[in-house]
Amino acid sequence: MKLVSCSTLLYCFLIVGCHGARPGSLGVVNGKLAPCPKSLNCVSSQAEDEKHRVEPLRYESSRSEAKAGLLGVIRSMKRARIAVEEDDYIHAEFKSALWRFIDDVEFYFVHESKIIHVRSASRVGRSDLGVNRKRIERIRKQFLKGRD
Repeated sequence: MKLVSCSTLLYCFLIVGCHGARPGSLGVVNGKLAPCPKSLNCVSSQAEDEKHRVEPLRYESSRSEAKAGLLGVIRSMKRARIAVEEDDYIHAEFKSALWRFIDDVEFYFVHESKIIHVRSASRVGRSDLGVNRKRIERIRKQFLKGRD
């Protein structure tokens, strides 16, 4: 009986617990993406501390061209899904291969500055072993490559 209970609990954790609920703090409020928590599983171009800070993406084209290019990059990546697409905002969800953890990746276009603020955060856990930072840098590389 205990074996069945433990197996059921493990199954529920793997199926439901790893995914985590979509945070209610996503989106842009007063020109800002949500701040990163103190945990080391988030990076943002609007963070002030070095452990969470990444550079924003920069573009020289129109916002619509930059957005189309960025959407192309996201759609080309494995286990990525566009959750929200608005005029100046994109929210994508990335699912890890093994455990199916979901990371929320946000892009906020500030056309006056021709920059795209970014935020990538894991829904669960305290550390991501640098996955969010690496993902943003991979997106940056592909986005810049598309401009050439």
